[in-house]
Amino acid sequence: MELTVVQKIAVYALPILFAITVHEAAHGYAAKYFGDLTAERMGRITLNPLKHIDPFGTILLPALTVMLGGILFGWAKPVPVNFANLRNPKKDMFWVAAAGPASNFIMAIFWALLLSYANYAPNTAVNFLAEMSLAGISINLVLMVLNLLPMPPLDGGRIAVSLLPTPMAIQLARLEQYGFIILIVLMFTGILGKIISPIIQLFERLIYVVFM
Repeated sequence: MELTVVQKIAVYALPILFAITVHEAAHGYAAKYFGDLTAERMGRITLNPLKHIDPFGTILLPALTVMLGGILFGWAKPVPVNFANLRNPKKDMFWVAAAGPASNFIMAIFWALLLSYANYAPNTAVNFLAEMSLAGISINLVLMVLNLLPMPPLDGGRIAVSLLPTPMAIQLARLEQYGFIILIVLMFTGILGKIISPIIQLFERLIYVVFM
């Protein structure tokens, strides 16, 4: 079913807000568990999307990429984490960083389960619920795979820093100030889509086979 622009916004709005909000809250919960209370003190361990929204990265840019038919791209205000406060900073950084993508994978499964029960909804809601569920699966898998790219400040970059020997980790961490510029260039040149699309499709097939 071909959606109008208004229908696309209606279908994608809730999955995008949930995907980004839960992703950031997961980082905060993990940081708290491993000893850093920075996010909690700043009121960022919450499922209130207003606490995590970045007007450009959370609303405008994702809306544009969805309407133009490209790879969904966007970000929220990062949850503040002081890695020095973690009980074992280098080791615990792995779990704090991985919490966000892991939450997206869990949400993709949730939307897949919802899709499998969409036909039981009232007739007037079946198509809308099915489209929203498909959007939820897609959005969360895109965010999961995108964030797992081994480039700071993405979660995959933090994971790589936590796993690499210290000298190599320091060199990789220095790329953080250029990370978003590199990503935007990769997106507009189409390289980013070529990198992550096959991985996203692999996870989509996995989810549909196991949970549908």
